[in-house]
Amino acid sequence: MSAPVAASLTVDGSTRVRLHPLHMRDEGGSWIVGRVETGEFVALPPVGQRAVALLADHTVEQVRRRLRAEAGSDVDVAAFVTSLVELGFVAALDDRPLPQAPVPAPMFPRLRPRHVRWLLHPAPALAVGALLIAALVAVAVDPALAPDPGRLVWSDSGAAVLLGNFVIVWSLILLHELAHLFTARAAGAPGRMSLGTRLQFLVAQTDVSGVWAAPRRARLTVYLAGIAVNLVVSAVAVLLPAATHLVGVAGDLVAAVGLLSLTLVPVQFLVFMRTDVYFMLQDLAGCANLYADGSAYARHLARRLVRVGGPEPDPSERLTPRERLAVRVYTVVLVLGTAGCLAVAALVTLPVSVELSTTAARTVLVGGSTAEVLDAAAFAGISALCLALWTWAWWRRHGPRIRRKISRTRRRGGRR
Repeated sequence: MSAPVAASLTVDGSTRVRLHPLHMRDEGGSWIVGRVETGEFVALPPVGQRAVALLADHTVEQVRRRLRAEAGSDVDVAAFVTSLVELGFVAALDDRPLPQAPVPAPMFPRLRPRHVRWLLHPAPALAVGALLIAALVAVAVDPALAPDPGRLVWSDSGAAVLLGNFVIVWSLILLHELAHLFTARAAGAPGRMSLGTRLQFLVAQTDVSGVWAAPRRARLTVYLAGIAVNLVVSAVAVLLPAATHLVGVAGDLVAAVGLLSLTLVPVQFLVFMRTDVYFMLQDLAGCANLYADGSAYARHLARRLVRVGGPEPDPSERLTPRERLAVRVYTVVLVLGTAGCLAVAALVTLPVSVELSTTAARTVLVGGSTAEVLDAAAFAGISALCLALWTWAWWRRHGPRIRRKISRTRRRGGRR
């Protein structure tokens, strides 16, 4: 039996396969196999992991015979190798190197795991806990230290507050993402930061998929590192005034930083998007891709509900019973959360944004007091920047797929 790989390469029984260095981790009933440097990982059954291990020293036909002898079933090893090629796991076939997609360069390449390995030690987690307890005690002793939304307005200039808080928020987001990147690097994963979109939100994100190779405690540390940094900043913002008696604009600024940092934490519990808490829950549930599997199951239910096409298999049936239960429960959260979030965007956020933008544009064009024009210009500038970045990030992610669909539609139209 043979399987096509490329125009000039075919996998048959005599083929020898040279794999890239792969990490394999037993996940209790399945194996997580992948390349740390690319972040590409898959969940394989034990027979798949055994096939990967045998391919290092055997031909495709030899592996097929060994698996038949060991497992009692005939495995299409040629097709399996083809799938490994598509995943980018194969370096060469019969000593003929395969074309390879470039491996994305890690951010801060000079940052080595040994430089930040201390972040995975229990001591930093204990220090974070102690700091949070100290902040709670300080607030209990002096309730005036509690976060006060009124202190977000730390200047009489609306433009200064808008621009200042915008810079503070994105600086905190940067710290949040750096926490993910540094802890991932400590676990041996490269980590790359970028801008992205989740529904109507512009987000900063850090690709730490290479951390799948690490032990679970390290993975959970990476997922929760950003939240920990936000809570530490908020705790310091409480304790610093208590220790130094900051007053005036300086005290208000510190309080604003603490409150804005704290407001970034609840967003991570919107698990119908791929937030930090989502990744933690996915890991604890033992799922390979909870969001993708939940989306596939939701589409299956929708097609069955409207009776589009003929009967089709339930995509969740291929999962283990534990994963299947997690996916079906998560699908409810995914559908309701997404619908609710988009409804709020359409019924509240969009109308308010349009009204504020219209008012700001009118003020800038028609005129007003100097303070009003500056405030309106600051709001319009920040809004335009966020919209431009959201559009750019959205198109960078979805644009190639849209262009492919348009190209296929044009080709079909030309054939008619």
